[in-house]
Amino acid sequence: MKLNYVIIIAGPTAVGKTALSLQIAQRFNTAIISADSRQCFRELNIGVAKPEPAELVLVPHYFINSHSIQEEVNAAVFEQYALNAAASVFTQRNLAVMCGGTGLYIKAFCEGLDNIPHVPDAIHQQAVDLYQANGLEGLQQELKTKDPVFWETAEQQNPQRLMRALEVFYATGQSINSFRSGKKESRPFRTIKIGLELDRHLLYERINHRVDMMMEQGLLDEVTSLLPHKHLNALQTVGYREFFDYLDGKTDLPRAIELLKQNTRHYAKRQLTWFKRDEDMRWFHPADGEGVAAYITEILTKG
Repeated sequence: MKLNYVIIIAGPTAVGKTALSLQIAQRFNTAIISADSRQCFRELNIGVAKPEPAELVLVPHYFINSHSIQEEVNAAVFEQYALNAAASVFTQRNLAVMCGGTGLYIKAFCEGLDNIPHVPDAIHQQAVDLYQANGLEGLQQELKTKDPVFWETAEQQNPQRLMRALEVFYATGQSINSFRSGKKESRPFRTIKIGLELDRHLLYERINHRVDMMMEQGLLDEVTSLLPHKHLNALQTVGYREFFDYLDGKTDLPRAIELLKQNTRHYAKRQLTWFKRDEDMRWFHPADGEGVAAYITEILTKG
């Protein structure tokens, strides 16, 4: 019986994951499961650097345009979705590609999630309200006070993670760390983990250029059209909240653009820190498609 494999192509934003994943998926005649926590939303396009329509038709894609911003999408939702998608791919071939930069989603897919108690909607809204009223600094100060243990290792610039930790504390009175067992679920497939990286200055140049291109493509119009939904969890994210502040008259447009570049660079740094902790990740330059293909073929041949 042939073993099933998932090739995971990970790395920071703007590094070139989409292009390489298309190349690898076409080479091995398989589908791509996105592991991007925002490209799944149909209403978000330019601000999440979603693959072009022409790219999406080259190979089958999962978790792209699969949900609405009105839906609650989190790591647990992704875990089940992606496991089902992989099982579907495995009915026809023994290899699938997963591509994305959301480390927690990839971890959930590979290892499962800790059993964190359900948080009522009202308590979730309490954390969102705090963020909307007092911004990132308000979340940081509250978490430092309420959950200093988690704060020490938290992604301190990531509002989604901070709100999640706060809502768990509000709901249970305990640190989110107390629900983390570290137990890994067994999966009916093996993974081949590919990490993509560039020199830091080159990556940052690509990020800045991407933001400039997004502005030319109409990012501000996209954000403006979403203004009535700015309270939704899906929009508490880089690429949108910077322009909500501009549209609310809290900053000017040049400052909003610079903040987007800065916040995206910070996000890329956090992504690299997360993926560098994974000892199973094999690192490549994003232009080294042949090297990546050769590495995958070698593992598949060994079985």
